[in-house]
Amino acid sequence: MGLLALATSALALATPAPLPPVEGGPGAIDIVKTDIDRHDRMTVPVRIGHNGGQAGPFDFLVDTGAERTVLARDIAQRLRLPTTGQGLLIGIAGTQNVDLVEIDEINLGRRSFYGLTAPLLDGYNIGADGIIGLDSLQDQRVLLDFDKKRMSIGDAAQLGGSNGFEIVVQARRRSGQLIMTNALIDGVRTDIVVDTGSDTSIGNRALQKALAKRHKGEMTELQSVTGQTIMADVAMVRTVRLGTMTMSNSMLVFADTPAFEKLELVKRPALFMGMNQLKLFHRVAIDFATKRILFDLPDNAAIPFRF
Repeated sequence: MGLLALATSALALATPAPLPPVEGGPGAIDIVKTDIDRHDRMTVPVRIGHNGGQAGPFDFLVDTGAERTVLARDIAQRLRLPTTGQGLLIGIAGTQNVDLVEIDEINLGRRSFYGLTAPLLDGYNIGADGIIGLDSLQDQRVLLDFDKKRMSIGDAAQLGGSNGFEIVVQARRRSGQLIMTNALIDGVRTDIVVDTGSDTSIGNRALQKALAKRHKGEMTELQSVTGQTIMADVAMVRTVRLGTMTMSNSMLVFADTPAFEKLELVKRPALFMGMNQLKLFHRVAIDFATKRILFDLPDNAAIPFRF
């Protein structure tokens, strides 16, 4: 059956709510110790404020490809959170109606987010107790340090600006996502979304067609956090170019997923860049405030980068 990938790209409710307020103090930096789960994704300890108290910590996946923060159904039941309605969840493998709950407060390190409306999914399919999505990360810089296994959240100046990053790519924003528009994959101009919730990089059919990567029998099954699955074609590409940097010999999969349609990335070649490529770097900074994505190359000369 090939590679089994767990993906949460473009996780989004059909009708987004306003972003919740955040506390943490001006210029505050928060460093959260992370764990790497079996799918090479980053998880962090999260506490949930409820009925005047604190519950947790719970293990939440950090997903820059998810529009909404998500809670596992068993955690909601444990906290006795009543459902407040339903929403349409758009995942990598399809759409699904889901129950919604109101979360009074989520604490990530020293930062608190209030008034979140969260979809409920089965914890078994998530692989964690919940998902930290873009509604809890907006207007911040998220710094992923793979060597030190930690995540820092704060503004760009407090987190060192561009110091130490060899590659700085300007992005544009759509539905809360940052999209890099000037990447080249085997010479094909491609829109790229950084997706820390997926262990595999997933391309759309427009990219597959432009690369002339026809199906030759090798396929894989992508499994969404909704529990749905979708088949995808597997292919190798020679080069992925970001700015002045080129990565060589990368594995991609191609699938018909509504996640691309949600971001209006169907007609043009597009890619959700997953952890299989991100973890090659020493650090990756996703700066939502300035719409920039920064890459720090590792010292290991064996890593397949060139300029």
